[in-house]
Amino acid sequence: MTSKTKKKRSDPLLISSRHHFSPLSHLILVLATIAFVFTVGAHGAPVAAGPAPGFQSSSSGSHVHDFLIFTTVFTDRGFALYGARTRLRRAEEKKFRWEAVSDHSGELAFRVPQGAEYEMTVEARGFKTQTRKIDARDGLRAELTIRMEPLTDSPAAPPADAPTGGTP
Repeated sequence: MTSKTKKKRSDPLLISSRHHFSPLSHLILVLATIAFVFTVGAHGAPVAAGPAPGFQSSSSGSHVHDFLIFTTVFTDRGFALYGARTRLRRAEEKKFRWEAVSDHSGELAFRVPQGAEYEMTVEARGFKTQTRKIDARDGLRAELTIRMEPLTDSPAAPPADAPTGGTP
């Protein structure tokens, strides 16, 4: 006695619309996407009609009257200095209020209130500490370029006239 196996029959429409990487048919994926879009659209419509509570636009934000201090720190040879510790305070105060570290491009920035004078101190290993005064009473921005001077007896910074290697 032999048994006949039933051959699987499939709809030719679904075979042509099936994606090769998906076990689901293309039609099911399209219907699920449409249902998802309508569900998100129905719930998201009130949010899109107006700004969220507590949202402030940039024209009326809290940073309108801020002063930007943008600084680039270089070595004595003109290379960007990564990791320079920079502290900032108002000129009449003793305690530093802001602190930042230079990135791989030697850049850092502070956003401070306008209308005061500030004192910035830049420190880096193997270099002398640099101090700069910044007047934030006029304008909106100050751009500083600081070239650090090496310490005289520092192993991190060889003297400028030292040989760079090889045999004399």
